[in-house]
Amino acid sequence: MQADRYSRLVGWLKVLLPLMALGLLSTLFLLNRVIDPEAVIPFADKEIQDRLRDQQVTGPIYNAVTADGDNISFAAEKLTNPEGQTGANQAEDVEVIMELASGSNIKLSANMGILNIEKDSADLSGDVVIKTSTGYVLQSNLLITQMSTLDINSPGPVAGLGPVGTLNAGTMTIKAGKQGKPAQLVFTKGVKLVYVPKQVEE
Repeated sequence: MQADRYSRLVGWLKVLLPLMALGLLSTLFLLNRVIDPEAVIPFADKEIQDRLRDQQVTGPIYNAVTADGDNISFAAEKLTNPEGQTGANQAEDVEVIMELASGSNIKLSANMGILNIEKDSADLSGDVVIKTSTGYVLQSNLLITQMSTLDINSPGPVAGLGPVGTLNAGTMTIKAGKQGKPAQLVFTKGVKLVYVPKQVEE
């Protein structure tokens, strides 16, 4: 009789002990999986609020092909819609690449930009640099350009280097050439060109 009780006790222990072990292990896993809500969110509270309010987009790219076959690409580090406004968007670290059907290209870069796709316009400001494959490297405080056609306008002064020397002008425009001809750079209002002869390498 005593042997039967002992056998039953051993049988029950064989069942209960593994169940208790599993219970302890599950408790340990549950304790280890406690989530820290602050650690999960990779942004500060202010940054989250700014993203929700400004509708921020990181690394946007806008591409267009003109009727003349020119490829225009707008890229930015960050694009926001300040204070929930509709239409215009504010861009930071803007780069515009225009690959023209004629074979030349134009590159624009600026610290800031206001892009308005509905109005097909982009206003670039803050250390604006214009580089062309034909040898121009110019600087301006403001460029107004179209987004779907080659139409660039600097309403204020431009200064820099041209293929033959230094150049200063009150305004500048770059427009697509007619009937497939190369783009035209037009400088007006007090144009000053200082010829710098190329040095002949010995």
